[in-house]
Amino acid sequence: MLSSDNPVLRMRYPIKIVLAIFLVLPVLSCQLVTDDQEDQKLTLLYWQAPSVPFSYQSAGTKDVEAGSIMLEPLANYDPDGNIVPALASEIPTVSNGGVSADHTSITWKLKKDIKWSDGSDMTADDVVFTWVYCTDPETGCTAVSSFDGISAVEAIDGLTVKLTFDAPKPYPYTAFVGSGNPIISKEQFADCLGVAASVCSEQNNSPIGTGPYRIVSFTPNEMVVYERNAHYRGDDPYFDLVELKGGGEALTAAQTVLELGEADYAWNLQIAPDVLEGIAAEGNGRIVTAFSSSVERLVLNQTNPNSAIVDDRSEYLGGDNPHPFLTFEPIQKAMSMAIDRSLISERLYGSAGRPTCNMINGPPNYVSSANDDCLDQDIAGAKQILDDNDIVDRDGDGVREYEGTLLRVVYQTSTNDVRQETQKLVKDWWTQIGIDVEVVHHDASLFFGGDPIDDAEYSFRRFLADVQMYTGGSGIDPQAYLSNAVCDHIPERSNNWSMGNIGRVCDPEYDAAYARLAETPVGPERTELVKQLNDMYVQSYYEIPLINRGSVSAHLNSLKGVRMNAWDSELWNIGEWYR
Repeated sequence: MLSSDNPVLRMRYPIKIVLAIFLVLPVLSCQLVTDDQEDQKLTLLYWQAPSVPFSYQSAGTKDVEAGSIMLEPLANYDPDGNIVPALASEIPTVSNGGVSADHTSITWKLKKDIKWSDGSDMTADDVVFTWVYCTDPETGCTAVSSFDGISAVEAIDGLTVKLTFDAPKPYPYTAFVGSGNPIISKEQFADCLGVAASVCSEQNNSPIGTGPYRIVSFTPNEMVVYERNAHYRGDDPYFDLVELKGGGEALTAAQTVLELGEADYAWNLQIAPDVLEGIAAEGNGRIVTAFSSSVERLVLNQTNPNSAIVDDRSEYLGGDNPHPFLTFEPIQKAMSMAIDRSLISERLYGSAGRPTCNMINGPPNYVSSANDDCLDQDIAGAKQILDDNDIVDRDGDGVREYEGTLLRVVYQTSTNDVRQETQKLVKDWWTQIGIDVEVVHHDASLFFGGDPIDDAEYSFRRFLADVQMYTGGSGIDPQAYLSNAVCDHIPERSNNWSMGNIGRVCDPEYDAAYARLAETPVGPERTELVKQLNDMYVQSYYEIPLINRGSVSAHLNSLKGVRMNAWDSELWNIGEWYR
């Protein structure tokens, strides 16, 4: 009889256990993989909730981002600002024959076998239709300025589309480039041209696209749900479902990802730097930052927003409805001089913001150095300018007057901790120089994406206030951005308040300089014209630049493939994300 001390006997039960484990492991492994695959959901927190997941019917960045998950342009910008093909097979240039030698046309070739998410073919006719849709003045397309100078768009064949310009276009990559300029389906939007565009709710709220995911459901100002696009031309995206959840505030979004680990990605974390770094110390995720040309600025209304004039509030009316005092340059200049941009940057932005005196902050060759004196706050100098122009406090109530009108302003922005803290600082500085300030903030979904009629009091496009604050950027080539300040781009009833000249500015000298830019090829002369236009705008104080903002978001450590991009949608490569 074998003794229990025999090593063979002692090993008998461990061997059985080991064998059992090896037999069971494959089953468990398969079960784990299956369960894991069934639960591959990507959760994105956009505290500025999308109002409509369709960039052409909204000027809000959050709506461009929501649309970019499914809608694609011919080309995107990568994180370094390079133009890279999306639906196009290559980037047209003079050297490859895609751009004509005289810069009067550009020809794009599409990739083969591109399908819409409903399985139908995407062709050059869809590109042509997108141009028709956006350039109809009654459509209210918010990206209409991207199509300036295009006289014709024609399908040469099913995979080739040619854009002809009405004059040589030195930088031809504006239309159909970037997530804010996607291609839309001719078949889906055929009945949504002109005045019908704004009431095409089914199409606007659920556009079909060519991207890695397709929309499943949309609840305005709350959530968008997407699933894999079975007809996507590339590799199958990793996630079964994508949920873009809106609402709340930036701080809560950051905590949910970085502190609790209960969501994958939190967008636009405009939070005090010490607070954000403290949350990130939990170690669940990482903060990602990228700079481009984004500027947090104050926009000074050049028209009268007084509620007493009812329907004509903030309407340009051919220049016959000016603001009572914000069109007087000494007042505007004093308001700028009173601001301590460095303090705003250090206290509220940290490494995610840099004080700036320019509207054009990138690429570097376009940045002017002519306005850097604004970096030094000068309260005393601001008061002196007002005194010298007889803008004084006549009754001792602490508020100055201009031609009998008290300097009282309503200063609005979106609801966000950093913006409210900025409002407090600016209000204090303006109060010191004799300007009375009422601060107002609105839900970001309504401020940026609200209907300009139904949500007029909240909409930054309607601008029913004296001053408002938000961020905007000039992109790789500033021409399209600079076009927003020309006279015929003023938002008004006739264009459903869709144009980009939000401050309602009209300066013929600026328009003339812009016309020269539009016909000047890339090179030193064009660079100097960009700086000149920036300086004209900044030194007229129509807008007061504050901070060159970096884009700050965060994601879980387990989320891979994210390539933070400040030149395009942050979701520009979401098809490559995985866990």
